[in-house]
Amino acid sequence: MKRILGLGNALTDELVMLPSDEMLDNLELPKGSMQIISSERYLSIKKEIRGLKKKIVPGGSASNTCRGISRAGGDATFMGMIGNDDIGALFEEEVRQSGTTPLLLHSDTPSGTALTFISPDSERTFATCLGAALEMTPRHLTKKTFNGYDILHIEGYQLQNHKLVSKAVQLAKENGMMVSMDLASYNIVLENLDFLRDIIPNFVDIIFANEEEAKAFTGKAPAEALDEIAEMCHVAIVKVGRQGSFVKSDGTTWQIGISEHKTVDSTGAGDFYAAGFLYGIAAGHDVCTAANIGKLLSGNIVSVVGVRLPDKQWAKIRNDIAKGNF
Repeated sequence: MKRILGLGNALTDELVMLPSDEMLDNLELPKGSMQIISSERYLSIKKEIRGLKKKIVPGGSASNTCRGISRAGGDATFMGMIGNDDIGALFEEEVRQSGTTPLLLHSDTPSGTALTFISPDSERTFATCLGAALEMTPRHLTKKTFNGYDILHIEGYQLQNHKLVSKAVQLAKENGMMVSMDLASYNIVLENLDFLRDIIPNFVDIIFANEEEAKAFTGKAPAEALDEIAEMCHVAIVKVGRQGSFVKSDGTTWQIGISEHKTVDSTGAGDFYAAGFLYGIAAGHDVCTAANIGKLLSGNIVSVVGVRLPDKQWAKIRNDIAKGNF
């Protein structure tokens, strides 16, 4: 089993169930986007959403992926920065309980929090106060950090920090690692387009994107976007909602369906697709099988609010993987 190192923002999600999208308009948050906000705006928004139903769960894109890999039976480590506070302690404990190895740096700045607004159609909109997560810098990375790992997975939300991402992928390649990247959000892609077009062909082996992210990156519809991205890396994956996903590697394209689960909350769907896919690759499966394991994990996570599945459900997932029931 290959070992996977995830690099991302250590965040705790505060899930907010919206009765309609009117609140997003009032808060000037574009539906489906991820907005970085200041601590002052975070407190202001908190006042505006008093009375709405909320649920607090550990989150963060790469962290979700690492925890999904571990619960599926893989070997994952998550690296990020947390504050010396109760939220940071909650985050670290959740990482440990999932079986993921925490490689966490600490700061006196409060831990990062993501207000996650869930629309009636299950679409998510993020207002993220990065807090301590913002303080991770290239000086925290050394070649030794990557020793013993086979795959580096970077969440797209790290793309705001060009120097950190550049050093991470360079050190990973020096250690002979495969590099995986999730494009995270269409607005993040648009804001970092030139950087992505430079770094992906030179350092990235696997790209995960949804339909909007793929269009932001290429300006094309899913099938054409898949072809263009696949020319830049070894494996290109474009997720298209209820239509499943398109996967292309070495000139071969697969269309992967969806698991038949009722969608309650789409939070973590892409993160857990990546978890299943990377688990499959780490376990020695071919690209198509890995994508089907991604479909399995993604389908399960949307059946609950947040990104926690019961132990019994994880046991069934591991059994389904072992039997090839995708």
